Amino acid sequence: MNSLQKEISACRICAERFAATETAHQPRPVVWFQPGTSVLIAGQAPGARVHASSRPFTDPSGDRLRGWLGVDEAVFYDRSQVSIVPMAFCFPGYDTRKADLPPPPVCGKTWHNKVMQTLGEIPLTILVGGHAHKYHLHVRSSVTETVRNWRDHAPRVFALPHPSWRNTAWMKKNPWFQTDLLPVLRARVQEVLND
Repeated sequence: MNSLQKEISACRICAERFAATETAHQPRPVVWFQPGTSVLIAGQAPGARVHASSRPFTDPSGDRLRGWLGVDEAVFYDRSQVSIVPMAFCFPGYDTRKADLPPPPVCGKTWHNKVMQTLGEIPLTILVGGHAHKYHLHVRSSVTETVRNWRDHAPRVFALPHPSWRNTAWMKKNPWFQTDLLPVLRARVQEVLND
């Protein structure tokens, strides 16, 4: 691990915030990036399963995301090829309805720019969810509108909805996502990884 990765792994700035959630958990940053990577997946925040495993996207959302990208776990978890940088490195906890809390802004403000500077130029960035869209694209549009305008940023950047099961209805309402966007994204992922 480089010094920045070690700093993030040791971060406890949200300890009091997390202790006050329904899960009353401790910070456990999930750090999964490496300079020189070909693909950056910029997400939101780890979920409870990722908090337990310390590996990003070790849940059904990860299975769906890997399917969208057309890669297997070996490629997905090869840090020399894929870096995964969420807007918050720790699981933010649940609210009283057992829904995931949003990524605490303090995490992104503390670490995100430093990580992006460390990573340098990346051939392909995949933005997963509205928090990543807003930060990386500086947009205020809805997830649907941002994803619908994917051609505005391709082939270097692709904006995706979160791969959560909660978005299954969204995918049914927006069939162009699977028919138009995903084939282009998969081809671009292969192009970048094989370059």
